[in-house]
Amino acid sequence: MIKVAKFSEIPEGGSKLVMVNDIPIALFNIKGIVFAWDNRCPHRGASLADGNISEKIIQCKFHLWDFNVETACAAANPNIKIKSFPVEIQDGSIFIVD
Repeated sequence: MIKVAKFSEIPEGGSKLVMVNDIPIALFNIKGIVFAWDNRCPHRGASLADGNISEKIIQCKFHLWDFNVETACAAANPNIKIKSFPVEIQDGSIFIVD
């Protein structure tokens, strides 16, 4: 496991960008659950951590592609999936499970 952040660093409904082995990973705090995705939108590589965040959708702010929080798939085409990473929270720290 790789420690990437403290839970307190990501407000509810917010995000944080971290780097793990040269991979940009967006951490999202959705109702107290942390999701970790490759930060690059599959459409044109824009930062998803900078996108619009709701309880069900992360929206790329450049071309407005919507991604389902639970599945990490594009809302319009579930065959388009963002790489996600397993997360564990221990003692207030967020870990990416490798």
